[in-house]
Amino acid sequence: QLQASGGGSVQAGGSLRLSCAIHGSIFRIKSFGWYRQPPGKQRELVASFGSGNTEYADSVKGRLALSTDNAKNTVSLQMDSLKPEDTAVYFCFADQFNSDYVYWGQGTQVTVSS
Repeated sequence: QLQASGGGSVQAGGSLRLSCAIHGSIFRIKSFGWYRQPPGKQRELVASFGSGNTEYADSVKGRLALSTDNAKNTVSLQMDSLKPEDTAVYFCFADQFNSDYVYWGQGTQVTVSS
């Protein structure tokens, strides 16, 4: 119900844009955004929007930007000035009010070479 796209390989300093299409059957969304899981590490929150606020991990502030296209039910993550440490599988997520369930996209690989 979440379909992620846009990963790939770039050199350090390059840019990528990830997109996540949220199926219309998911309504009353409380928060959404992106996590990532670097090789051999735990999944970590990258960017999220909820309660009117957008938050970013300290490691990506000023380089990554979360945006939405409400007409297309799409959440995007613009990634600029990429660093090798941004290499990870990126997962979009969404959750709903009055529910503990979290919807996840299938994950998209981002590889940044030095």
